Amino acid sequence: MANQKILEKKQQIVDEIKDKVENSNSVVLFEYRGLSVGQLTELRKKLRESGSDMKIYKNTLTKRALDSLNINLDEHLQGPKAMAYGEDSILPIKILNDFAKNNNLLEMKVGIVDGEIADLDKLKSLATIPSREGLLTMLAGGLMQIPKDLAICLDLYSQGLEK
Repeated sequence: MANQKILEKKQQIVDEIKDKVENSNSVVLFEYRGLSVGQLTELRKKLRESGSDMKIYKNTLTKRALDSLNINLDEHLQGPKAMAYGEDSILPIKILNDFAKNNNLLEMKVGIVDGEIADLDKLKSLATIPSREGLLTMLAGGLMQIPKDLAICLDLYSQGLEK
């Protein structure tokens, strides 16, 4: 029978995983097999710069935590997996996708975005969405276009009256 201290330690890890899944807007499981320690450190640094993070957990403990949250990702918990998570719904996905373009050993598998399971296709489509700053810039540009067009029309109309 397992030692009580070991069981308590495992339960602490399960609770930690459960807490991260509940309190993160996005959680992505990805394969990291073949990446060097330097590459993983670089990925971890990029994630931390964006307010996200990653951690490697045992699949059995991850499965226990997800089962307690009624999330079934059993078919994706085969082989070594790492978990990236963050408060931003899209930023961790974008960072993993960009990193995977340069390092073909990293492969996103599945995610939980805003409480919903996202397969690889959905993760890839979310990775193409512009950043929050980019979207705000597009919105500001669109809002500025209306007064600009109005000013041009009024100017042309006033020039027509002067003739």
